[in-house]
Amino acid sequence: MSVAEPLSPMLARALPLGKADRAAAAAEAQATIAKGSKSFAAAARLFGADTRASAMMLYAWCRHCDDVVDDQILGFARRSPVGAIDAEARLNELETKTLAAIRGRHTGEGAFDAIGDVALRHRLPEALPLQHLAGFRMDVEGRRYETLRDTLDYCYHVAGVVGVMMAVVMGVGRDERETADVTETLDRASDLGIAFQLTNIARDVAEDFRAGRLYLPREWLDEMGIRPDELGELRHRETLAQLVLRLFDLADDYYASALHGLAALPPRAAWAVATAHGVYREIGTILRNRGAQALDARAKTGAVRKIAHVGHGMRLVAASRLARTLPQRSSDLWTRPRIAGLDA
Repeated sequence: MSVAEPLSPMLARALPLGKADRAAAAAEAQATIAKGSKSFAAAARLFGADTRASAMMLYAWCRHCDDVVDDQILGFARRSPVGAIDAEARLNELETKTLAAIRGRHTGEGAFDAIGDVALRHRLPEALPLQHLAGFRMDVEGRRYETLRDTLDYCYHVAGVVGVMMAVVMGVGRDERETADVTETLDRASDLGIAFQLTNIARDVAEDFRAGRLYLPREWLDEMGIRPDELGELRHRETLAQLVLRLFDLADDYYASALHGLAALPPRAAWAVATAHGVYREIGTILRNRGAQALDARAKTGAVRKIAHVGHGMRLVAASRLARTLPQRSSDLWTRPRIAGLDA
């Protein structure tokens, strides 16, 4: 079935999960997050109970889709690589089940019932989950990233749109009296997701190259006189490290922009976001300090530093409430596509 085909009205549930089913789905999602992303799990504890449940269920669906497309379990590869045709079939099935779920069909599968509940409960436009799946399609189809704009487009689809969905879950756009500020706030949420993904690309550039994936803009490699197939050669190590630092510098612009969206979020949600912001941004700081050795091992923020970011996040939220005016978002930043029914 094509994702564009409407579902039969007889299949529609058109209601979020009941209390018991939602609690079970949230518990399953929490177990997934505890194994798949300790950083997100730490920040999610700061949400209120209802927001935390929806955030975890949204994350669980994202994690499930990523794993299914890559034939992984919680981000770790299975023994046999997945072929392009198989990946295409997996993605088509994900799209079909996701669209069925967000249109109200009970699937009996945890990840899809979770995204269905989140979409119905928070009135997520269909375009948002489908945009996220379009990011996986870029990987499946082996898209080439010729320009920085191409890379940022990818970053939006795999992470920026998740930031937008999270903002909706946190209540952005729920009050019709605030519609004038919705687009700006969602842009800041997208910026944070893009910053996270740029950090991922920079951290994992060597690992991605070995897996046959390249997200660095080809125009950057051309400037340095490096062919894509030469990227793993030792003679280009210092140059590649420079490109990694360039990505972190770019990510910092998006991290800085994202902070100005805190004031529009409920306090506990803003606290969770500010904490995640600090935890992930520190990865760039760690790798900057390593220089060329940044390519040798994956960086992560330790438990003690995560606790420090919880306190720092609280201070950032307080400062956002005291600011009289917020700077306009820079026109130099990549801007997400507008969504009918969501943006003002």
